[in-house]
Amino acid sequence: MGQYQRFLLIADPSLHQSPAQLRAVALAKAAGAVLDVRAFVEPAPVVHLWQEKIDDAEHQRYVRRYRRWEVEELDRLGDLGLEVTVKAVFTTHPLLDILKTVEDLKPDLLIKDVTLEPVLKRVFITPIDCHLLRECPIPVHLVNQVRYSLPHRVVAAVDPFDPSTHISGLNDTIIQTANALALQCDAPLHLLYAYDLSPAFNGEAPLIGGGWGVDLSEELRQSLHQAFITLAERYGVPPERRHFVMGLPVPVISEFVEQYLADVVVMGTVHRVGIDRLIGSNTERALYSVPGSILAVRANR
Repeated sequence: MGQYQRFLLIADPSLHQSPAQLRAVALAKAAGAVLDVRAFVEPAPVVHLWQEKIDDAEHQRYVRRYRRWEVEELDRLGDLGLEVTVKAVFTTHPLLDILKTVEDLKPDLLIKDVTLEPVLKRVFITPIDCHLLRECPIPVHLVNQVRYSLPHRVVAAVDPFDPSTHISGLNDTIIQTANALALQCDAPLHLLYAYDLSPAFNGEAPLIGGGWGVDLSEELRQSLHQAFITLAERYGVPPERRHFVMGLPVPVISEFVEQYLADVVVMGTVHRVGIDRLIGSNTERALYSVPGSILAVRANR
C-alpha cells in the first residue's frame, strides 16, 4: 500500500471509456486503492404537463441509462479486482458538487479528463478544469492523453527562483508528490527547471546588452543552477535526470514532454488574486499545450 488509498475519478459525461479512466484504473490497481467513480451529468429533461406521457417516458429512459451504467461499471471494475463505488450525480452545478464529493469522500487524488474548451469560450468563461486547479483542496490529475495507462516517466517541474515557492514549500511538495507517484508506478523521476532570466533585467535593472551585464547574467544563471542542483541532491535525483533549461516554462515543459515521452508532469498551483487570477498560472496554461498529463499540487498548509 502506497500513499494513495483512495482515488476519485470524474467520469466522462458521455460514459465512454476515456484516458482518465484508463489512468485511474491502472493507478488504483497498482496502489491497491479504493476507486470512487462519479459522473456529473445534466438533470433529466423537465416533464411538461401538456405532454406528460411522452416526456415521462423520455425522463425514465434518461434516468435508466445512467442507472444501468452504474450497475455495469460496478460489475466491470469489480471483475478487475478493484474495490469501487459508482454513481451518476444529476446536477446543474458540477463544480460545486465535485468539491462537495471531495469533501465527503476525502480522496487522495482527483482524476479527470482535460475538457478542451474553444479559445474564445475560455476568454469569457473559466473552464471547470481551471476552477478545480484553483479551488480543489487535494491534488488534481488532469489527463490529456495516455501513452501508457500506468505512467512510465514522471517529471517534477520546479522553480527554485520564485520566492513564494520557498515560503510555501511548494517545490518540496511537487517533488515529494512526483517521487511518490514514480515509486508507485516503478517509473523514473525527472526534475525539470525552466528558467527565464528576463524578469531580472526589467525595470531599473541594468541592461543585459553591456559587457558587465553579460557577466551579471551568467552569475545569475549559475546561482539558479546551484539552487537547482541543491534541490535535486536533497531528493537524490541523479544528474542524468536533472534538466536545467532556459526558456519560458510552458513551451519548455511541452517540448520536454514530447522529447522524453513523459507521461505526467507534476506542477504547483498557488493562490492568486486580482489580475494574476485573471491571467492564470503556468499550470493552467499547460493544460492546453502540454501533450501528456498534469498533476497539480498545492503547497502544504
